[in-house]
Amino acid sequence: MDIKIYPSKPSGTIKVPPSKSMAHRAIICASLANGTSTIKNIGYSQDILTTIDGMRKLGATIIEDNSTLHITGIKDFNSLNDSIIQCNESGSTLRFFIPIFSLTGKSIRFKGKNRLLKRPQEIYENIFKEHNLKYVQTDDYIEIMGKIKSGTYNIPGNISSQFISGLLFSLPLLEGNSTINIIPPFESKSYVDLTIDMLSKFGIKVYFKDENKIIILGNQKYSPSNYEVEGDFSQLGFFAVLGAINNTISCTGLNTNSKQGDKEIIDILKTTNIKIDTLENGYTFYPSIPKGLPINLENCPDLGPILMVLGMFSSGKMHIFNAKRLRYKESDRIEAMETELKKLGVDIISDEDNIFINGRKEPIEYNLYSHLDHRIVMSLAVAATKLSKPIIIKDAHVIDKSYPNFFDDLKKLGIHIEIINNNH
Repeated sequence: MDIKIYPSKPSGTIKVPPSKSMAHRAIICASLANGTSTIKNIGYSQDILTTIDGMRKLGATIIEDNSTLHITGIKDFNSLNDSIIQCNESGSTLRFFIPIFSLTGKSIRFKGKNRLLKRPQEIYENIFKEHNLKYVQTDDYIEIMGKIKSGTYNIPGNISSQFISGLLFSLPLLEGNSTINIIPPFESKSYVDLTIDMLSKFGIKVYFKDENKIIILGNQKYSPSNYEVEGDFSQLGFFAVLGAINNTISCTGLNTNSKQGDKEIIDILKTTNIKIDTLENGYTFYPSIPKGLPINLENCPDLGPILMVLGMFSSGKMHIFNAKRLRYKESDRIEAMETELKKLGVDIISDEDNIFINGRKEPIEYNLYSHLDHRIVMSLAVAATKLSKPIIIKDAHVIDKSYPNFFDDLKKLGIHIEIINNNH
């Protein structure tokens, strides 16, 4: 699907979709619990549907009731009903699933699409080989066989917190206690905090002994729980920057006391001179000219692409640093945004870990490409509203991975969008 987005002046209020990060975690915890849980406010993106499908294959019964899931967890790890698990493009699903499905002791083959199996997985490969378990990775699949063991795990903290979370889901179910030592620097700690918080809601206790050591007691059991997924600060980022660079936007459906790491978007925008009002369940963002200041992505890498758009409209040079992990996402997000923003006249350069943006001139080209990455599409769509001519984004259907209603929500705010090719 290709779309055409026209310069527009949006206004109004939008309800931010539910958090993917928290939904993944709640679905997994409920599926591991002995009993029935109710999970409310589910957004059915491709990533969430992928996790639901996988937990069904593990043996959970999951009934969809509009935006609510009724989940009856597995009785034991002999409930597995399919050994081929399709993870599509969901890095969270794959990295959460590998240690969980290992508890079956059976041969499991994980498949993926596009860049998923090219993203770093060496941490699990090393763990499995250290424990004399099978781990085979090809261009088409990852295959494991054998049950991970309790014990001490030393995990680099600067690749992905998803490896730590994957172990946290599975280690409490083993006999014997475990320790995860996180090798500094420990980036995206907030996502590990979200996992620990979700585990506690389902009766599992793990804790930080110090800032880089997590203690996991063994022989625990998940208890069923009812949970409502809060709004997603990662998705809020697109509307927040839209309000900051274009026109006043209000966003609701959020927990303003959230533990989500991407809540950092609020502090970042305030630092760059954007006025924000806090509402009972959200925020109002007012337009201004952002200041080009240093921005640290250490704990909020998913905000990288939309913050590059913020830099595009900022005064002065913006330096985004600790950005290296953007290169290992659905696309190399630094390269993808640099390529597309240069078409739009942006003075942007990068190295492995840094991005420098210093203003813009008139666009050179208005035909852009998604790089098959939902966050690239969404970021470019926000930028398009402030240009002098409409742009076309090719292969924009990839938003279905994360936020299938994104263009509909932009239209609700008065943004003019046309679908010009819907062959997908």
